[in-house]
Amino acid sequence: MQLESYKSYCLELRKNNIFRKIKHTTQNNSFIDFSSNDYLNFSNSQEILEAAYNAGKDFGVGSTGSRLLSGNKIIFHELEKKIAKDKNTEAALIFNSGYQANISVISTLLSVDVLKAQPLVFFDKLNHSSLYQGVKLAESQLIRYNHNNYNHLVDLLDYYSTDARPKFIIAETLYGMDGDVLDINKIAEISKKYSVLLFLDEAHATGILGESGYGLSTCLDYNEINYVAMGTFSKAIGGCGAYIACSHNIKDYLINKCSGLIYSTAPSPMVIGAAAKAWNKISTLQKERLELFANANFLREELKKMGFDTGLSTTHIVPIILKDNKLVAEITNKLRDRNIMVSAIRQPTVVTSRIRIAISTAHSKDDINQLLYTLSTI
Repeated sequence: MQLESYKSYCLELRKNNIFRKIKHTTQNNSFIDFSSNDYLNFSNSQEILEAAYNAGKDFGVGSTGSRLLSGNKIIFHELEKKIAKDKNTEAALIFNSGYQANISVISTLLSVDVLKAQPLVFFDKLNHSSLYQGVKLAESQLIRYNHNNYNHLVDLLDYYSTDARPKFIIAETLYGMDGDVLDINKIAEISKKYSVLLFLDEAHATGILGESGYGLSTCLDYNEINYVAMGTFSKAIGGCGAYIACSHNIKDYLINKCSGLIYSTAPSPMVIGAAAKAWNKISTLQKERLELFANANFLREELKKMGFDTGLSTTHIVPIILKDNKLVAEITNKLRDRNIMVSAIRQPTVVTSRIRIAISTAHSKDDINQLLYTLSTI
């Protein structure tokens, strides 16, 4: 009975053109890849590969246990100190992945056992699945506000103003499917006014946004705004893993309460060595980030001239909103047949189906023109 249920579920997905498959990858250099989150082209950097190798020689391939047992290494502490410094926070804590960090940290911060009440979570409707799962795991009251609609958020906070339960706001600083950006000053002003704890997901912003590329949260005053920032090493950093930037108090709490940290084997020292090298390079790439945004602006303008809807995008993440699941799959496959890789994003990942184009520093103007030309022919 169970197996038939699983089979029926997958058949229904196929019928609606939203069945997922793990796509085959290729080492063929003739492909132009607009599907990768390697925004700064770090994943194949020779100096970052060497940093990973050197960390492996010094500390081993595996960590052998959790940070609280055998898995703690000085290399972890050094990177955490650097992250805290560059994020303008008191402390930082490394996790195995962004998904793991979001689920385990959010559910820990929202713990009813610790807070002695069910928290109220004010939540942007376009937040990532991992953020939803963290709230769901904690069984908190989820109060969704319209995407980046601060008036709606304020209305909801006013409505619950007499409710004494602890309050949180959860938002991304750069939305990975739409390519638009949080108004960090506005969300900070609201958080301060209503005395809520602000959780910022900077997965797509790390390496890209902020004065030195370390995310939008770097402009916040930690003495005025209570916030926690999560970022990943798996996108612009080019590797894998994640971090939480926070206060000493919250770090101590997570070390003692967060099951995703306590019961997980620590990341490989090789991963941390690579992440540390990439992290240090971020602040030196201001010119590259400006070129990245210039190329994205060019792509957006040309797509609009062709009649495509690029939605809310203002960054290097450029969606083509098509709304039709079948059409998204067909265009993605035709582009692949012509050696161009893009991402087909459909429900339930997004409300409106789209092709997702991610510009990186590896892309030239010729690459973008090739994409535009190919789209015009199909």
